[in-house]
Amino acid sequence: MATRVISVDQSTQSTKGFLFDEKGQVIGRASRPHRQIYPRPGFVEHDPEEIYANTVEVIRELVKNSGDDGSEYSIAITNQRETVVVWDKNSGKPVCNAVVWQCMRGEAICNELKAAGCGELFRSRSGLLIDPYFSGSGVKWILDNVDGARRAAERGELLMGTVETWLIWKLTGGKSHVTDYTNASRTMLFNVHALDWDDELRRVLTVPESMLAEPLPCDAFFGETTVEGLFSKPVPIEGVIGDSHGALTGQMCFTEGSGKATYGTGSSVMVNIGETFSAAPPGLVTSIGYSALGRTFYAFEGNVHSTGMSITWLEKKLGLIGSASEIEALATSVTDNGGVYFVPAFSGLGAPWWLPTAKATFTGMTLGTGKAHICRAVLESIGYQIADLIGAMTSSAGIRLRELKVDGGPTKNGFLMEFQSDLLGVPVVRSEIEDASAFGAFLMNGFASGRLESFGQASALAHFEPEIVPAGSPSVQKAYEGWKEVIRDMINKK
Repeated sequence: MATRVISVDQSTQSTKGFLFDEKGQVIGRASRPHRQIYPRPGFVEHDPEEIYANTVEVIRELVKNSGDDGSEYSIAITNQRETVVVWDKNSGKPVCNAVVWQCMRGEAICNELKAAGCGELFRSRSGLLIDPYFSGSGVKWILDNVDGARRAAERGELLMGTVETWLIWKLTGGKSHVTDYTNASRTMLFNVHALDWDDELRRVLTVPESMLAEPLPCDAFFGETTVEGLFSKPVPIEGVIGDSHGALTGQMCFTEGSGKATYGTGSSVMVNIGETFSAAPPGLVTSIGYSALGRTFYAFEGNVHSTGMSITWLEKKLGLIGSASEIEALATSVTDNGGVYFVPAFSGLGAPWWLPTAKATFTGMTLGTGKAHICRAVLESIGYQIADLIGAMTSSAGIRLRELKVDGGPTKNGFLMEFQSDLLGVPVVRSEIEDASAFGAFLMNGFASGRLESFGQASALAHFEPEIVPAGSPSVQKAYEGWKEVIRDMINKK
């Protein structure tokens, strides 16, 4: 009997669902946005109950619209990674809103850890830098600041997890408290060598062991669910992977040295470095790339806090564009940026600079600056940040980039992709798959179920658009030098 795979992509802005047939073709789509909650400056939250409810509704819509052909169903999950939820295991209620990866509430905690000389401990064991971006400081903040949370945790009454852990626990009625290696590797609590939670990191962050989920490979069985009675019998949850890691696999980066850039709310650049852990170059981190078919691959990664979110900000907060699709025409209506640069440090600057206290700013504006220059500067800031990451990876690690595989909504912007290719001097290759992360989760589901038996078999499902080749424009490189100068000035004023 044929199996249809529901791949849930729970991202920062929304919960999306994709229904795949066994050949990896998308035969259904659904989506639900959720609120972005800003209780005070620098704090970013999501409502975990809203996210769960949206997930159920997305699955219901996919099944309702699919038509009953007698197929079996299976569920795969990919998700925003570092966002963390803490909940009461008896009531099933979160003790507070989820702390989102963009949230800066853990900054003081991270500064204390750095001052105590803990940087090398975390880097050597977790592969990560100490930064509020990652889940560990958010968990500690919750335990230290939510009334009664610390006492409840020490009594063994609280659980924690990144978003996929929360969703699986809810979908299974509390029977499965699990995570996968990729999401675990983004918490600052996971030993990427031992593939298990690290007792010393846990003690430093004062997180009780009883709160932690069981870590599993990406192609494991994670539980089963009826999705609150939607299915007459339980269906398996098989294949779970963090969204950037899902894009790495969905882009078929199965060989050492292959890499991709995901353009979402923020962006992740990842390069597969093989099955041996290596400390990342300065400003970057080492994560579990993926773990499947009995093998675990590592990846260098750099994360940009704001890429697609900058476009959303132009639309929702400034009202300069009516929709994201309008920005390309505005950006190309002027011949250059007019000397205007935008540094989108809404939540500080991420890799490779890691300036958590930096603030978003425009520079170079004059009375001649118009809306088009601002829009162009915002698009260019996305390309510059990706180029900064690629440069750090290639120059420090000796990686030669032959092409850049890209995915995510902003990759539909032709100007941005051409600009990116010119900045890097290599072709940019877009996947024909709308959501590479969801496709990566589908592949992990295939490995788990036995439908796919090798990475080569998975790669045969790949489809890519014609590559975008660099034009070799000197003006682009000149503009990039201007960006670097703006960043240097920001660093010097730190």
